[in-house]
Amino acid sequence: MVLSKTSSESDDSVHSTFASRYVRASLPRFKMPENSIPKEAAFQIINDELMLDGNPRLNLASFVTTWMEPECDKLIMASINKNYVDMDEYPVTTELQNRCVNIIAHLFNAPLGDSETAIGVGTVGSSEAIMLAGLAFKRRWQNKMKAEGKPYDKPNIVTGANVQVCWEKFARYFEVELKEVKLRDGYYVMDPEKAVKMVDENTICVAAILGSTLNGEFEDVKLLNDLLVEKNKETGWDTPIHVDAASGGFIAPFIYPELEWDFRLPLVKSINVSGHKYGLVYAGIGWVVWRNKEDLPEELIFHINYLGADQPTFTLNFSKGSSQVIAQYYQLIRLGYEGYKNVMENCRDNMMVLKQGLENTGKFNIVSKDNGVPLVAFSLKDNSSHKEFEVSEMLRRFGWIVPAYTMPPDAQHVTVLRVVIREDFSRTLAERLVLDIEKVLHELETLPCRISTKIALANEEKEAAANKEKRDLEKTREITTVWRKFVMQRKMNGVC
Repeated sequence: MVLSKTSSESDDSVHSTFASRYVRASLPRFKMPENSIPKEAAFQIINDELMLDGNPRLNLASFVTTWMEPECDKLIMASINKNYVDMDEYPVTTELQNRCVNIIAHLFNAPLGDSETAIGVGTVGSSEAIMLAGLAFKRRWQNKMKAEGKPYDKPNIVTGANVQVCWEKFARYFEVELKEVKLRDGYYVMDPEKAVKMVDENTICVAAILGSTLNGEFEDVKLLNDLLVEKNKETGWDTPIHVDAASGGFIAPFIYPELEWDFRLPLVKSINVSGHKYGLVYAGIGWVVWRNKEDLPEELIFHINYLGADQPTFTLNFSKGSSQVIAQYYQLIRLGYEGYKNVMENCRDNMMVLKQGLENTGKFNIVSKDNGVPLVAFSLKDNSSHKEFEVSEMLRRFGWIVPAYTMPPDAQHVTVLRVVIREDFSRTLAERLVLDIEKVLHELETLPCRISTKIALANEEKEAAANKEKRDLEKTREITTVWRKFVMQRKMNGVC
C-alpha cells in the first residue's frame, strides 16, 4: 500500500532469535533506533520478516515478471547504481533506451522512414506511460479548441468500465471527465459502437484496451477505428485513439500478427506497453510510443543542461534506476522475434491445459477467451452455497495466490477467479493447481453438512428456549387466575 499505518497488535519492537547474538535489545518498529547495529543483524531481522511474504512465482494474481535469466540478473546488479536521468554521464544507457523505443515502435508498425527515429520514452510502468499519453492528447485538444475560439475547460476520455485504475487516476489528477461504457453479462470489454456514440467535441481520445485486466480479452480496435473514422467525417472532428497495450503489446505481434490494432490503423496515435509484464522484465519498466512527432506537443518536452549537455525530458518523475532499461534491451536481443513467439505460445498452451482441467471438474464457467492475454478467468456454476472468494481464500493454504473479484458495472453481479499464465508457470504447475482446486472444492462440499448441523443445534436451542418461555407464561397465567379467584371471593364475603 502507498499509505502507511503504524497501528499494530504486536509489540512495538522487532525481535529476532538469530539477531539476538548481535543485538541484545529489541529495535523500535516505527522510529529510527538511537544506535547502529551490525550489518549481519540488520540483514537477519529483515530476512526473517520477508520469509512471511508470499512466493512470487505462485502469485497468480500478477501480470508482472517474476523470473529472468541469471545473466540478466548480473546486468541488473551491475547497473543498479546508475541513474537513468543522467544521460550525459551514462550515454550508452541512453542509447540502449533509444534502441528499445525504436524496436518497440517498429514492432507496433509505426510509419517510420528508413532514417527516421521513433518518438517514445521509457517509464516506470504503464501507469506513467498512460499519464504522459493522456497529457499529450489533452494538450493537442486544448490547442485545437483555442485556435478555433471554443471552450477548452471540459475535456473527456471515452473508455470501457473495464479499464485499469490508472485511467481513473489520470482523469482525477488532470481534471478530465472519464466517460465509461458499461459492461454487460457475457460481454466484459468496451463495446466500440457504444463508445463512438459517447464521443463528442470535447473527447480528447478513445482508449482501447489490448488485454483486459478482468478477463484478458482484446478489444476490437479495428472496428473502433472504422466507426470513429466515419463519425469524424460526419462531424468534422478528429478524435484519435490510444491503445492501452500494457498486457497485450508484447503478445499480439508474436502470436496474432494479422490482428490490426496498432499504428496500421490511422486513428491510433499512441500506444503504451508494460515491459515488466509480457516484455519479460522485472517490475519497474514501461514504454509509450507515438505515431509521429506531431502527436507529442513540443511544449510538453523540457530541456535541461545542469547534468551536462542539453537533455530533452518528458516524464512525470526524474531520477530512477537504469537496470530495467538495460534488462529490457537484453530480452529484446536475447530472445528476438523467435524467442518471444516461443514464450507466448508456451504461455498460451499452458493456459489451455489449465482451462481444460477446470472444465473437466464440471464446476466452473470459463469467462476468459482463448485469444488474448494468456490467463484463465472462471466462476462457479453454482455459488449458492459457497462463493469464489472462499475458493480464493482456501487456495492460499496450498501457497497459491488466486484473486477473486467482482466485475465492474453493469456486470457487478458476476464474481470471477483469475489465473495469469506467465513464462515461469509451467504445465506441471498448471496440473498441480487443478488438483489443489479439486481438493478445495471437495472440502467446500462438506461444509454445508457442518453448517446444517450448527443450524440444527441452534434451532433446537431456540425451540427449547421458546418452550421454556411458553411454560413460564402458562405458569404465570395459572397463578394469576388463582389469585383473581381468591380476591373475588374476599370481596363477596365483605372483606376489603
